[in-house]
Amino acid sequence: MGFNPNDRMALFIDGPNFYGSIRDVGIKVDYTRLLDFFHGKARLLRAYYYTALMEDRTEERTDFLRRMTDWLSFNGYTVITKPAKVFQDESGGQVMKGNMDIEIAIDMLDMAPHIDHAILCSGDGDFRRLVEAVQRRGVRVSVVSTERMLASELKRQADDFIDLHGIEQDIRQVER
Repeated sequence: MGFNPNDRMALFIDGPNFYGSIRDVGIKVDYTRLLDFFHGKARLLRAYYYTALMEDRTEERTDFLRRMTDWLSFNGYTVITKPAKVFQDESGGQVMKGNMDIEIAIDMLDMAPHIDHAILCSGDGDFRRLVEAVQRRGVRVSVVSTERMLASELKRQADDFIDLHGIEQDIRQVER
């Protein structure tokens, strides 16, 4: 990992994708420790967390996500949400859609003139062109994911790959 302590840095967390990656590693992330980890590497200016929320549901997962995003917004994160949309698939089942790629792209491009280093917590290959565009503006981009969850085109484009397995001890929720 190449960090310069004088770099101005921003963190962009693709919530659903990051959740899949931490599930792949089998850890619960302490989001305060995650912030502290990156604060210790450079001057962290912003930490964004993106997710879609089910507006009219009270399921346990939806309630957890609402509590979590509320907590994040009071503890150092800028939380960006939008309502998820529910569609019926061909078999009659329900499919939830809540892609936050555009929101992440706009914020990362808006921040590019103000930062030296962007940290993208996502393995989604759709971000390859975004990473390339941000790099053209002189910003280094590191991607946080796991080998299994990281699209090869995104890994090739990024300046650095931070494997969650390598930082697991720094960001893991500590059992009390």
